[in-house]
Amino acid sequence: MFRTLCASEIEIRVATINDKGCALLLYKDARCDMNILDETVSPENWQRRHELINGNLFCSVGIKFGDEWIWKQDVGTESYTEKEKGQASDSFKRACFNWGIGRELYTAPFIWVNSSDCNITSRNGKYSTYDKFVVEKIAYEKGIITGLAIRNASTNKRVFVYTKESKK
Repeated sequence: MFRTLCASEIEIRVATINDKGCALLLYKDARCDMNILDETVSPENWQRRHELINGNLFCSVGIKFGDEWIWKQDVGTESYTEKEKGQASDSFKRACFNWGIGRELYTAPFIWVNSSDCNITSRNGKYSTYDKFVVEKIAYEKGIITGLAIRNASTNKRVFVYTKESKK
C-alpha cells in the first residue's frame, strides 16, 4: 500500500562508537510518516490517537477504507531530550511501521564507518563524533534494501557502500 522511502526521507544516527569507528542506524521521523499518509490516503482518510495504558504511551493510527476505520497501534519509548514528545513521536512512528511505512528499514545491513572516514573524539574514555551522515542512494527489491550508499556530509566523502545481488 505504501511506497518505499526515498533517500532524502531517511535519517541516520550513530548507534555505537569506539576508537575504530562507528555503527550507524537508519530511521524515519514522524513528519515523513505524516507526509506519506497524506500522499497515499489523503489527509482526511487517516488519523491518530494517543492513550496511556499501564503507564505507557500508545499511538493508534487509523486509516479509512470505504466507511470503515482500521486501526493499528504500538507503544513508544521516551527520548533523551523531551520525554513526552519523544514518546508520542516514537509511538506514532511505530504504529506507522505496523502499517508498512518504512518497514524496509528493518532490512538494512550492518553499517560500519571506519575511524579513518569520520572525526572521532575521545573525552574521559567516551568516544563521540559530530559528523553528520546522509543516505546518498538507496535501492530496493520487493521491499528489501539491495543497495545503499552513505556519505559523511561533514567531510563530503562516501563512507559506506552496500550492494546485494538480485535473486532471480
